[in-house]
Amino acid sequence: EVQLVESGGGLVQAGGTLRLSCAASGFTFDDYAIGWFRQAPGKEREGVACISSVDSTYYADSVKGRFTISSDNDMNTVFLQINSLKPEDTAVYYCAADPAPISCRDSIPDYWGKGTLVTVSS
Repeated sequence: EVQLVESGGGLVQAGGTLRLSCAASGFTFDDYAIGWFRQAPGKEREGVACISSVDSTYYADSVKGRFTISSDNDMNTVFLQINSLKPEDTAVYYCAADPAPISCRDSIPDYWGKGTLVTVSS
């Protein structure tokens, strides 16, 4: 059974940093595309970053330069480093996986975690 468990969210002041983790299990961490998505209150869910075993990383324009996605294949974990946090980054952050050798652009995630809440105070 594929499981994704996010952690690392919390309350942080604007300008601060957070490192979110997505621990994956139930599939071989060799071929995958894993993305981070967020959903703010009253807004649609948006993709913010993705990493795949096939190609390089992807970032939404709104987070380029502040968010960094990385993976530790030994730990079966994908990380999202968030710097210079802004109040508009407040959202529930989800990771989602497509356990296949596929690019981020072509990926349609099959599995989702339950999310971790990030709250940024001004």
